[in-house]
Amino acid sequence: MKIAVQTKEVREAILDATDNLLARYGYKKMTIDDLAQEVGIGKGSIYLHFSSKEEIVLSHIDRIVERLKIELEKIVRKNISLEEKLKRMILMRVMFRFDSVQHYTQSLNDLLAALRPKFLARRKSYFNEEANIFAAVIEQGQKEKVFRNENALEIAETFLLATNSLLPYSLSTKELGERNEIEKKTKRLANLLVQGILHS
Repeated sequence: MKIAVQTKEVREAILDATDNLLARYGYKKMTIDDLAQEVGIGKGSIYLHFSSKEEIVLSHIDRIVERLKIELEKIVRKNISLEEKLKRMILMRVMFRFDSVQHYTQSLNDLLAALRPKFLARRKSYFNEEANIFAAVIEQGQKEKVFRNENALEIAETFLLATNSLLPYSLSTKELGERNEIEKKTKRLANLLVQGILHS
């Protein structure tokens, strides 16, 4: 059991170091040697956990999204109105990503240009996973006659598409603007989106 815990800790340390090095050097300039040095382990130990630099960086992005999904699920379980849940989930979706990469000087698209096909495939799966979490809340609201009875997954996907422009994919967080401005815009958009699906 202790070995498994240590293995998990080393893996997390590698992903933490990846975050630091992506901010410092970007993907192209970051090396496995840099990672090993940052973590304080041998280069061979990196390969016990990951097969390549590409896999490490994509796993780092996966981890951000996994953590976001945990935060979204926490909101789902809160004892608040369904409208408020959706508004908070929309805000969390945008701000969690913003906060996770605000120390990067490039957008994720620029940073991961060399990994574009694999990154885009993963983005699609992230989008689907998030849409399903939103759709479950919308379906509950439809059963309770709070939200209009339309395709819940399509509504969820529309919510995500509407907020994608506020995510640090094409633009860096600096290019997107100040954090408080992004938060204001997201809250405004969340209010409009949720208002648009309320049962009349």
